[in-house]
Amino acid sequence: MGKRILVQRRGRGTPTFRAATHKRIAQAKYPSSTFVEHGSVFKGVVKEILHEPGRGAPLGFVKLENGDEFYNVIPEGVSIGQEIFMGAAAPMEIGNVIPLGSIPEGTIICNIERAPSDGGKIARSSGAYATVIAHTPEGTIVKLPSGKTTAFNDFCRATLGVVAGAGRTEKPFLKAGEKHHLMVAKGRTYPKVKGVAMIAAYHPFGGGRHKHPGKPTTVKRGAPPGRKVGLIAARQAGRAVKRKYKA
Repeated sequence: MGKRILVQRRGRGTPTFRAATHKRIAQAKYPSSTFVEHGSVFKGVVKEILHEPGRGAPLGFVKLENGDEFYNVIPEGVSIGQEIFMGAAAPMEIGNVIPLGSIPEGTIICNIERAPSDGGKIARSSGAYATVIAHTPEGTIVKLPSGKTTAFNDFCRATLGVVAGAGRTEKPFLKAGEKHHLMVAKGRTYPKVKGVAMIAAYHPFGGGRHKHPGKPTTVKRGAPPGRKVGLIAARQAGRAVKRKYKA
């Protein structure tokens, strides 16, 4: 008799495999009410810097002079009680939120909006940053953390500086329990065990002394949950080979 394998148990959606989202504080998102004409500037104060489970970067609570409140990932150098400014005419200081079209070339930025007034989507993890490369008629060219360059609308907002917590990944976990708690907060599986390393009752690829699947690893889209492992609905089996076609 077999056993319900990991993918079957995850598919049930029990609390064991769900992230503890009830412990989350809030989204890191710019307020949409501050997205107005070029000449306006909103002043705010960083009231609190918080840790949110599952988020590597510190989260800052900012209160604006117009009464709006929002949470934002905090760049290095920002402290509690510091004043920050939002708007095209805001000074070029770390922590201020400015549209890309008003940011000089070569400036380090983070928490960039993909589209104007979407709240911020890019370069938000600890230690992440992007660089403004150039201003063109098509928009502002930004070098992303991956090294790729892309154009953004000039009205997309970004925070000046590098996201705090850059050295987080350099510290080793040392204990499996530490890694376990991190993965639980993010709702991820840990540890990950290869199917070929299991016994036959625990996984379709399990069993055997030589650690091989023993059967084709590609499965059809409509395979039952206990067999739907490996390369699901793969377009081809094996490594892609560059083919030469005759004209």
